[in-house]
Amino acid sequence: MEFEIRPLQGYAEQLLCFHLQEETWGDDFAECVPPSVQQIIQKMGGIVAGAFEPQGRLAGFVLGVTGLRKGRVAHWSHMLAVRPELRDQGLGRRLKLYQRQTLVEMGVGAMYWSYDPLVARNAHLNLNRLGAAVDEYVEEMYGGMGSSLHEGLGTDRFVLEWDLTSGRVDELVRQQQVARRDDKDAADLGPVVNTRLAANSVPRPEEPDLSATGPLRVEIPSDIQQAKQASAQAGRLWRSCTRRAFQHYLSQGYRVQGFQRDPVSDRCYYLLMKHEA
Repeated sequence: MEFEIRPLQGYAEQLLCFHLQEETWGDDFAECVPPSVQQIIQKMGGIVAGAFEPQGRLAGFVLGVTGLRKGRVAHWSHMLAVRPELRDQGLGRRLKLYQRQTLVEMGVGAMYWSYDPLVARNAHLNLNRLGAAVDEYVEEMYGGMGSSLHEGLGTDRFVLEWDLTSGRVDELVRQQQVARRDDKDAADLGPVVNTRLAANSVPRPEEPDLSATGPLRVEIPSDIQQAKQASAQAGRLWRSCTRRAFQHYLSQGYRVQGFQRDPVSDRCYYLLMKHEA
């Protein structure tokens, strides 16, 4: 399907964006950005843009603010949403690339945003398709957001930094490739530090082995919402075990190098390696 991606124009379209936020995160979501704030964001150099279907329906949107971070002008991408029936078709990536192009034309060189490390779909998009880098892990970044999607999981987040003009990002955008470790089996990428296999070969979270060294992997479920619905306790364990692993290894100089989904088992892993200064 063809989409027109452009800035939202006027109150009526900003209200469509508000309603899509409610549809995405639930009627109980307490953090929807109202039309008045969307208008202010656009007036002050931020971005509120939508992807419109030919008949005018808002299929998705991206919203962010521009300011200062680490002493330089940067953009924070606060929200991105795509209607459920249109996901996994590249529209989220197209919205992000529109945002990137707009910022480059404005002279902004870096974009930041956050996402839940337990959401495999977003990990693949952010790390593999867009080439963003994990800047930090923040525990309970947003507190209680009043959304059923976050219930039982909290709001731990990776903060990403996207160098908008880097050669690697340019190459990913130009060739539309997936960045991954080619010609390596899972065993070559280091041990999995935070899970074990149950009798039915389903990965179960467990307290991470913090003594592992060298390249290593931190596993997450292929679908955290499905895992949470099957067992609320499992959802909480996935959070606590991955939190400990990420906080420990990132504090020891490790960096997230990529994300891998095994095409046979559908198991999902973050790849971590020690950064040598």
